[in-house]
Amino acid sequence: MGDAIGQMLAPAVGIAISPVPLIAVILMLATPRGRVNGTAFTVGWVVALAAVTTIVVVAVSGLDTSGPEPAWSWWVKLAVGVLFLLIGARQWRGRPREGHVTAPPAWMQAIDRFTPARAAGLATALVAASPKNLVLAVSAGVSIATSDASPGGKTAAAVLMVLVGSLCALIPLGVYLFGGAGAAKVLGEWKAWMSTHNSAITTVVLVVLGAKYIGDAVSGLAT
Repeated sequence: MGDAIGQMLAPAVGIAISPVPLIAVILMLATPRGRVNGTAFTVGWVVALAAVTTIVVVAVSGLDTSGPEPAWSWWVKLAVGVLFLLIGARQWRGRPREGHVTAPPAWMQAIDRFTPARAAGLATALVAASPKNLVLAVSAGVSIATSDASPGGKTAAAVLMVLVGSLCALIPLGVYLFGGAGAAKVLGEWKAWMSTHNSAITTVVLVVLGAKYIGDAVSGLAT
């Protein structure tokens, strides 16, 4: 079980450090239906991430993963690492230039009119339609499935992975529900900082993860 947890922590943290869902849930919490929509968004995120992880773990566990980690898993990690570096480079090239203001996405402009179902749907899209989050979730699932952990250990690792990967939504919701009078100020500061440094944060996370996956893959293929 320790191996499964160790392998999935990096992608789980990579998902958790996602500025867009954090900004989305904070914006929802500031609307008149903030409590309902923020909760719906968080539940949708957790369910979507759990679904992707479970599907991958179940599918890969059905393959022959006995003995040493199969060679194909190292090639998958190599491909993931290269993909992260490419996405990171694209993210950095597309960052807003100083002095230029970019229009917010359409969903941000319509967030005051969101229903709980639409909030949950947005969370699902940010998990399944985001290349970074989807690839990380699949990678975490593959790492868990190909580990030497027992079925119970793999289940525990998958649950932990979903919890860690959902912190970007769970923490703002927790601050809103239990933070008292100062919660709005704290969340506003978080949103402002994340909005300003969105591109830099995402680029750094992708480059670090890309280097890690490529390094692990080269070491694995060399043995």
